[in-house]
Amino acid sequence: MRTDSSPGTLPAREHLPAAGAGTPVLDVVIPVYNEEKDLQPCVLRLHEHLTRTFPYAFRITIADNASTDTTPEVAARLEAQVAEVRSFRLEQKGRGRALRTVWSASDAPVLAYMDVDLSTDLNALLPLVAPLISGHSDLAIGSRLARASRVVRGPKREFISRAYNLILRGSLQARFSDAQCGFKAIRRDVAQVLLPLVEDTGWFFDTELLVLAERAGLRIHEVPVDWVDDPDSTVHIVKTATDDLKGVWRIGKALAGGSLPLDRLARPFGDDPRDRDIQDVPRGLARQLVGFCVVGGLSTLFYLVLYSLFRQFSGAQIANALALLVSAVANTAANRRLTFGVRGRGGAVRHQAQGLVVFGIGLVLTSGSLAALNAAIGNPAHSTELAVLIAANLAATVLRFLLFRAWVFPDRRDDGPTPPPAFDAAGPYAPHQFPQGPYQPQQHQPQQHQYQPHQRSAAPQSSYDPTRFRAGADADRATWRDATVPLQPVRPQDTDPRDYR
Repeated sequence: MRTDSSPGTLPAREHLPAAGAGTPVLDVVIPVYNEEKDLQPCVLRLHEHLTRTFPYAFRITIADNASTDTTPEVAARLEAQVAEVRSFRLEQKGRGRALRTVWSASDAPVLAYMDVDLSTDLNALLPLVAPLISGHSDLAIGSRLARASRVVRGPKREFISRAYNLILRGSLQARFSDAQCGFKAIRRDVAQVLLPLVEDTGWFFDTELLVLAERAGLRIHEVPVDWVDDPDSTVHIVKTATDDLKGVWRIGKALAGGSLPLDRLARPFGDDPRDRDIQDVPRGLARQLVGFCVVGGLSTLFYLVLYSLFRQFSGAQIANALALLVSAVANTAANRRLTFGVRGRGGAVRHQAQGLVVFGIGLVLTSGSLAALNAAIGNPAHSTELAVLIAANLAATVLRFLLFRAWVFPDRRDDGPTPPPAFDAAGPYAPHQFPQGPYQPQQHQPQQHQYQPHQRSAAPQSSYDPTRFRAGADADRATWRDATVPLQPVRPQDTDPRDYR
């Protein structure tokens, strides 16, 4: 993997070397709370499966969420007996808190987690992480709602799961099918950028991570899974659902307010083909046409409603001018954000001014049409006026799109690379300071990692310290065991005993 990324940007994805491994390629985290009965069978079964089927070195990390039974003793015993097992104890509950802490501390390039009940068939593990190893995807999730999935669970959980994912699709425009399946993986370079942006420390952690990744333009791979419901699950469905809905509201409000720094987490090295300069292929034309048509249709309805209202107390010309003015301002704002992807307040006044010029052209067309109609008929019916205005607006719409695309919101990528935006770190969603100054892309050669065949020994390796993590450009060098720095929690409450979230 490339090692030249700066905070807030992601390196281009590359295939991990397909040789043996010294440092684990995969770190599977199992978050547990009072699981003294199921922990040992789960870990031993997972270890046997990975030893038999996984072609890379791996690690299994037990993340204990402040268990009050003998779970810590079971975890310590497994760590002593199995070389690939590590245990990590947190003094506070919260699955999200456990995953964020352990993933931040891990040196493995691919990070995953699964529930301790192993409801998901383990044959889906290699298909889950393979797209991340190959460099094809950034995150991967198991889906119980895919067509090819085979799921056994009660109607209550089925209804709650499908209803929750419908809410995500309707409110946050999520395109992934299953946010709650406890079977996910992420590349470490992606996790290092996304984890500080995730606020939730509980069950909503998965959903928030996926929404941020999707809004940042990252690729999420979905794997159909075989899944059998655990009747002894300790998850409180009502409380979890309530917390999830609160999280959906919080994320939706943050996205609507523009407080999430997701504008340019996109990769800077041409990894996205949509960023490439391809001759004779207009950039984003199809998507812009669809967005413009949707906005235009809604604007036309809005315009007709306003015209009908204004026509009750004014003449046709005045009603047309007022309705077109109000709808034009709304249309420019909607096209600016939704069709042409312009975010932030920069240039908003100039765009509205240019939009008013386009409005003036539309006013000439529609007013001229009304004048011609009145000259031809004298006192036309209201329905006739609307029909003429619709035809004139169609012509004005075509002209408006061309002017918007070529003049108001032109594609300026031909002007050269643009720097990633700098965000204010004061808010909870902006912990990174993005680099200032013009961005200069560089040519890099992929690192050739020299993996050593994985040696399994009876005694655990004591060199792994989950309270330390790799940092900076040294994180992906061939000698992954050199520079380390003390792990700093991405959120202070992770180590604050007074916070019981």
